[in-house]
Amino acid sequence: MYSVVFLDMMTLNHTSVSHTVFRLLGIPGLEDQHIWISIPFFISYAIALFGNSLVICIIFTKRSLHEPMYLFLCMLAGADIVLSTCTVPQALAIFWFHAGEISLDRCITQFFITHSTFMSESGILLVMAFDRYIAICFPLRYSTILTHTLIGKIGVTIFLRSYCTISPIVFLLKRLNFCQNNIIPHTFCEHIGLAKYACNDIRVNIWYGLFVLMSTVVLDALLIFISYVLILHAVFHMSSQDARHKALNTCGSHVCIIILFYGPAIFTILTQRFGHHIPPHIH
Repeated sequence: MYSVVFLDMMTLNHTSVSHTVFRLLGIPGLEDQHIWISIPFFISYAIALFGNSLVICIIFTKRSLHEPMYLFLCMLAGADIVLSTCTVPQALAIFWFHAGEISLDRCITQFFITHSTFMSESGILLVMAFDRYIAICFPLRYSTILTHTLIGKIGVTIFLRSYCTISPIVFLLKRLNFCQNNIIPHTFCEHIGLAKYACNDIRVNIWYGLFVLMSTVVLDALLIFISYVLILHAVFHMSSQDARHKALNTCGSHVCIIILFYGPAIFTILTQRFGHHIPPHIH
């Protein structure tokens, strides 16, 4: 009887302890290669920071570029700076100084910024697809439809959508009791990657996270696909070969950005949710 009571008390004490500090491992299994792995990380971050800053400066300083397409590109560049700055320096700190310790509040803050910014980028890519659709399918009405006022409203809507849909996850994470583990085999904090260490029932987190994913990023990708189907239909019905070639060139660069954005994101989401047998360093 006493042993049963003792075990119950031990279990109670274990579950009542909630970790407030976590440790990011970086890339598990490749710790001895962290210095070499950091080189492409650092170069990519420097290029992203310099390139995106240059794009923003050029667009802001040249009035001839104050057109919807370039303003959306400016938004995308700004969001990319925020996203890379929120994740890459943390990874470099782990690779160079083994500084993987992170508080729960800071972890949740990082998650909030990365996820909301990622969602904002997805929304911007959707708006850029809509911009190309209007420019190619309704060229005479382009300037009257996409006014600067509408662009401002679209920008505010994109960021509000991101913050309003991600904010509830912050409260869903704060309610959890993290008593299982405090070692995160990653370079940054992620919703399910953090929630799975909780002793509480996380079904609400899983279902709400899936709802957010489907209603934002997946919906954006679907609408982008539909936009480009309509664009290609309009392009191949153009009588002028030069106009067709110009339209395809303009859309080609956007399609490359979309593939580079959604490709790694889809892989990351699938491996986090379903890739339990995939090696940690692949994650």
